[in-house]
Parts: sequence; C-alpha cells; structure tokens
Amino acid sequence: MNKRGKKDETLLNEDIKIREVRCMDDSGEQYGIISSDEALDIATRKGLDLVLIAPSAKPPVVKIMDYGKFKYQQEKKKKEEKKKQKKIEVKEIKLSVKIADNDINYKVKHAREFLQAGKHVKFRVFLRGREMANPDAGKEVLNRVWPMVEDIAVKEHEPKFEGRYVNMYVVPNKDNK
Repeated sequence: MNKRGKKDETLLNEDIKIREVRCMDDSGEQYGIISSDEALDIATRKGLDLVLIAPSAKPPVVKIMDYGKFKYQQEKKKKEEKKKQKKIEVKEIKLSVKIADNDINYKVKHAREFLQAGKHVKFRVFLRGREMANPDAGKEVLNRVWPMVEDIAVKEHEPKFEGRYVNMYVVPNKDNK
C-alpha cells in the first residue's frame, strides 16, 4: 500500500502467473517469448525484479529491472511535473444589491489589483430575503461593475444566478500580464 491507501497494482516476481511472456532487460536486451519461470530465473540470477509492464499485450510483456529504483524515478518525475503546474488563485469579491457607489469603487479597486497580479476574480452578489424574487437586481449590480474592469479583464461568462448568489467570473487579459 502507498501513502494514499491505494494498493500498487503492479505484479512482481512470483505474483506473475502467466505461462508465456515476452521478456526484456532494463538495458533493452530482448530475451524473446519464454516461460515466466525462466524469466524469473534470469531476474534472480541478476539480482533484479521481474515486473509485468504490459499485461494486455499478446503475449504479456515483462521487464527485468530494479523495481525500487523504477518506483523512485516515477515518483521523482511526478513531483517534477507537479512543480511545473501553474496554480490559479481565485479572489472573491462580495457585493450586495443595495451597495453604494463608493463601496463599489473601493471593491473594484481591489479587484483591479488582483487582476493586475494575474489572479482570477469572482464577483458575487448575495441576495437576501425578498431580493431573491428579483435576481435581475444582482445582475444589474454586476453590469455596473463590469465597465470598471473591462479594460484589464475578460469576462469568463455572463452574470448568472446560482442559489442565493448572482456570480460573474473575470480573468486577467493575456496581454495584461
């Protein structure tokens, strides 16, 4: 079992119960189609593991290699790929239907700072009580906000009603970065 509780499904050594396999070495040397017992003998003589790498092939393919080293290389590669991934940060700006203009300006000023820093911004208008009957009022607030950020941002989608909120998702311009 690995760290996340998932069992490693790779078959090794004696667990390979297939009669005939195509065998190859870690260095690329081909042994051809031989019995799995014979392949296991070769692996033990070399002090390495016999690993089933292509169980669905006809005949299945096994490789003689140092399995611990192989797993270590795979984990290292995964970590390297994870480092290269770009994490998108989403900032949320909450508004209300009855918000004053100077409050909108203050919140938009912060949203512009976030967008200039390359972050995505989600504008949310919370609808209280009777405001739920008229979600268009929330859309109007977002439509007042949009002209204030449209020079540095792109609207991912039009304002839409979701639960008690009207949401608008805004991402920075490509040329802005």
